[in-house]
Amino acid sequence: MSPEPFPFVSVSGTPRERGRQYGAAVADRIRRSIGIYTGQIRKLGLESGDLQRLVHEFLPRIEAFGAEYVEEMRGIAEGAEVGLEEIVLVNARTEIVSLARLQAPSADEEPDGCTGAVILPSRSRNGRLIHGQNWDWRAECAETGIVLRVRREDGPDFLTFTEAGALARCGLNAAGIAITANYLECDRDYRQSGVPLPLIRRKVLEQEHFALAMRTVAVTPKACANNMMVSYAAGWAIDFECAPDESFPIYPEDGLIVHANHWLSPVALSKVKDTGIPSVPESFYRDWRVREHLAKCGSGLTRDDLKAALFDDFGSPYSVCRPPRTSEHGNLSATVAMIVMEPEAGFMEVAPLPAINRVFTRYSLEEEPVTLEAMP
Repeated sequence: MSPEPFPFVSVSGTPRERGRQYGAAVADRIRRSIGIYTGQIRKLGLESGDLQRLVHEFLPRIEAFGAEYVEEMRGIAEGAEVGLEEIVLVNARTEIVSLARLQAPSADEEPDGCTGAVILPSRSRNGRLIHGQNWDWRAECAETGIVLRVRREDGPDFLTFTEAGALARCGLNAAGIAITANYLECDRDYRQSGVPLPLIRRKVLEQEHFALAMRTVAVTPKACANNMMVSYAAGWAIDFECAPDESFPIYPEDGLIVHANHWLSPVALSKVKDTGIPSVPESFYRDWRVREHLAKCGSGLTRDDLKAALFDDFGSPYSVCRPPRTSEHGNLSATVAMIVMEPEAGFMEVAPLPAINRVFTRYSLEEEPVTLEAMP
């Protein structure tokens, strides 16, 4: 693999107009995204009619959560010259593929990994909050990732790293709010309907007030578990371990929050069963390794310190920074991207396939992308 910087797309206007600009700008990547998840559906033995039925189950939920999101997805579909159902699939791929798997059980299961961290201003050298993560998923998504900047007239502009065709994944906004997310699993998953996870993250990035961003994560019904870490440039952060119908907050300790893919909240562990560990057993040491690295660096932490922690290769290929490897299900799996953000400064630095590439590109709310020197 020869990692290339993720394409940058900047859009403005109405939701439909933004969607058309987005779709036209990265149509090839959107089609690759669609191909990955329609391929998963086919491997599960489902036909196109089954996919359409699953997709149409989510459209009313999405419209009730935000009709403008459906309009934006229509625009993306028009710009990329694909079907609306295919764009909904990309935005609800976690839920749709999992529901398809329940109907046609298969061994082809590959959870998002991810290790995330926040450094509060009290621990950082420049007094600014630092928020970042590794996104572990299918290695081919290095060819579907993009960075999207949305100029808005009805709220703060925002910047998000996401899969092409999706409305958000992780990111920051002009109000100083940032979000990352990690895979979690529990015994309550898929017992109720819920809002697709990328749309919850998108709603967070649209908020002007941190309290409302937290509320969005904490109370929005979900179909499955997820961990979402929300930070505020003014100097605070919180982690929510989310079951579909309940959220469990985790607060900073010693100016840090670190989370991988297993449940940590004692309250959560007294109420839900962690069913995800068979898929990500290395999660038990991934968050510990990041926390220990940052602890050894002392109080004057920098973005480079967080990057170094996220580059950790202990236990490779089952490591914080996962090199491309064939998973037990036959898929090529990797840390697809490392994302490190400074919400106050309004930028994120992103490296594709960081286990084999240490070149970051800086993406900004105000400036054009800049390629940085490779880290040693």
